Amino acid sequence: MIKMIKTDTDYEKALSKAEKLIDLDPAPGTEAGDQLELLTLIIKHYEEEHFPMEIPDPVDAIRFRMEQQGLLQKDLIPYIGSKSKVSEVLAGKRPLTLKMIRALNKALNIPAEILLQESKDISKAA
Repeated sequence: MIKMIKTDTDYEKALSKAEKLIDLDPAPGTEAGDQLELLTLIIKHYEEEHFPMEIPDPVDAIRFRMEQQGLLQKDLIPYIGSKSKVSEVLAGKRPLTLKMIRALNKALNIPAEILLQESKDISKAA
């Protein structure tokens, strides 16, 4: 029987049960498949309440995407502008403009909600 997760012990039990079901690789629509789907939903709900994830800083997100794609600072020039603008943005000394945000969102697939935030480094300088 699957029940709501209310404690860390319930959470650990739910994770264990989900792992066992995943190992079985149940087909969608089967009893085991439905149990896994339901279990996944209640685990997600518990994690969102108890382990909320902060949205990353825009500069951190850009650096992460650069690392993922093996990009260098010069590769960002088409999206941010000159070499000096790229350096200033990555150093947290220059805020992203709307034009830069749109370009980075489209080209590097970084969510706009992340890029629209004020960078931590810029807010310290103010």
